Amino acid sequence: MAGINKVILVGNLGKDPEVRHLENNVAVATFSLATSESYKDKNGQRVDKTEWHNIVMWRGLAEVAEKYLKKGQMVYIEGKIQTRNYQDKDGQTKYITEIVADQMTMLGARPEGGSNGDNNQGGSNYNKAGSSAAAPVASNAPKFEEEPDDLPF
Repeated sequence: MAGINKVILVGNLGKDPEVRHLENNVAVATFSLATSESYKDKNGQRVDKTEWHNIVMWRGLAEVAEKYLKKGQMVYIEGKIQTRNYQDKDGQTKYITEIVADQMTMLGARPEGGSNGDNNQGGSNYNKAGSSAAAPVASNAPKFEEEPDDLPF
């Protein structure tokens, strides 16, 4: 059986995305994302804990991040966890754990100057190709239309 490597995060950007363009003009964006939780310790004191995650986005998704994401903004990220290593300037092997995002949804109100004239309360969805992928809205509520007058009861 194959394993599953799936990460879902909702948090705030710790800095504006840094975008580089590699060979063949391939865009890669990196930024930190803070996720926070709070709980009460055994003495009843509220404790806030923040985890920082390194996020990597490629190609179209990186271009969307460069254009729309700003420090402090809340986003929903889906992707996979990946650990890679590299050599530092002293020749030491260093390891870094990153979240490679393949989907992103901007949460909250659109910043001032946003287009379409709406507040975008539902967020905007983007996949790894960078295209908008707004989820269809399903409603289980019955549609009430005028009843015809020729009903037999």
